[in-house]
Amino acid sequence: MADNPLEGKVALITGGAHRIGAAMARLLHAQGMKLVIHYHTSEKAAHALQDELHQVRPESVMLVRGDLNNGERLAKNLLFETVESFDRLDVLINNASRFYPTPVGEATESQWDDIVGTNLRAPYFIAQAAAPHLKKTGGCIINIADIYGDRPLIGYPIYSIAKAGVIMLTKALARELGPEIRVNAVAPGVILWPESDLDEMSKQRIISRTPLKRSGDPGDVAQTVLFLIRDAGFITGQVLAVDGGRWVVM
Repeated sequence: MADNPLEGKVALITGGAHRIGAAMARLLHAQGMKLVIHYHTSEKAAHALQDELHQVRPESVMLVRGDLNNGERLAKNLLFETVESFDRLDVLINNASRFYPTPVGEATESQWDDIVGTNLRAPYFIAQAAAPHLKKTGGCIINIADIYGDRPLIGYPIYSIAKAGVIMLTKALARELGPEIRVNAVAPGVILWPESDLDEMSKQRIISRTPLKRSGDPGDVAQTVLFLIRDAGFITGQVLAVDGGRWVVM
């Protein structure tokens, strides 16, 4: 146990079925953790990931489907299913996100509700529901923010506003939930390109403004999350940018 402090502990990951969420799931599972993976529309990817991880360690991953815009109801269901299955919770990772353009003059209230609901409201209510369980285990919360929560992305004001809220959510919860629960955030930069089309010239222009002159990969975020969970016992209320240095030149 001393060599593997996460063995047998439980993590709940929202939006954990693919991309960065799946990378975090694989790394934490390799550390001996049991996982509750939330997904909404990625049913095929979720079951494939569960099957993959069960080949390593049977009955170690549970899936929960739900729309994060259902707010408190989904939050309570996620926590009920987690504790019912594994009898504890040690780590909450608020990873699920919605990302699409909402230019000023074209945005709608339904888009606001969708983006802010998924990116900001849901993490708050899930954290609120998780707090009593995390206090029992001395657990932690990791929120996945974005560098655009500090420097807005043109054409994506609602997304940028929501992620700015996630940064303040992290700081506020760190004060509210300490000393029992640590709360930190990771702000990825160029890790995965949006699932919508982005031409090669646009990609290269973004990379050229990054001090390390390259894009990262989901493993960079996953390794940072692992550090915050396992090795950062005296760190709370912080936002770590995993962006190749782009934060300092934006």
